[in-house]
Amino acid sequence: MKSGISITEEIAVITHDENRYSGPTHSHEEAQLLYAVSGVVSIKTDKGTWVVPPSRAVWLPPKLEHETTSRAGVQFRSLLIDPNGIQGLPDACMVVEITSLLRELILKLAELAKTPGSRERTDAVVRLFLMELSFQPAQPLNLPTPTHPDLARLCAKMREDLAEGVSVEDAAAMLYMSRATFMRFFKRETGMSFGHWRQQARMLDALVLLADGRSILDVALECGYSSPSAFSAIFRRSLGRPPSAYF
Repeated sequence: MKSGISITEEIAVITHDENRYSGPTHSHEEAQLLYAVSGVVSIKTDKGTWVVPPSRAVWLPPKLEHETTSRAGVQFRSLLIDPNGIQGLPDACMVVEITSLLRELILKLAELAKTPGSRERTDAVVRLFLMELSFQPAQPLNLPTPTHPDLARLCAKMREDLAEGVSVEDAAAMLYMSRATFMRFFKRETGMSFGHWRQQARMLDALVLLADGRSILDVALECGYSSPSAFSAIFRRSLGRPPSAYF
């Protein structure tokens, strides 16, 4: 039924411990919870990009096409969950907060996939995992992709060089729009203001670079900030802790 190692009828586990990871675009019949034990994983769908540091996971609904990558060393666990008979599972991608207990339960399920225990104990771990799994709103670590092809191309171009610092006026001119029209259009397409989207893109790229072992100075300059202090202040405001302490 599942491409991972089945633990019960409801759950299977896929384990990846890689120096770098780049998987092909694919989907699963089951829902998926993708959690990075260490390092940072990026998940790309036609709706946007999600970045998964160790304090978070990403929920993927069944049959959603996605691509999973990591630019540096990473350990991640993918739990495939049969949604039949389980109430309240989201039908869209979202970030999931990983509590200390939920982390240990994910690791225990991965351990049981390698070394099965008694059925009674395994069922108890699965029940506790499903009880602890919460879909309350978490700090967003995703970047929406516009559906309009011209705007999608513009956003892709900006992501290639976030240090360039394209202004709202320049972006509007590229799409032959007034500033006001462009800002309304951008918000309608992404759900974010232009400035918020660009800052979010920089933060997600910064997470990947920091996980790769880059210095705060290098990350700040590559992501378009004038100084490490300016970058650190915005990083802390956006993600709740300074870049030096995030991992």
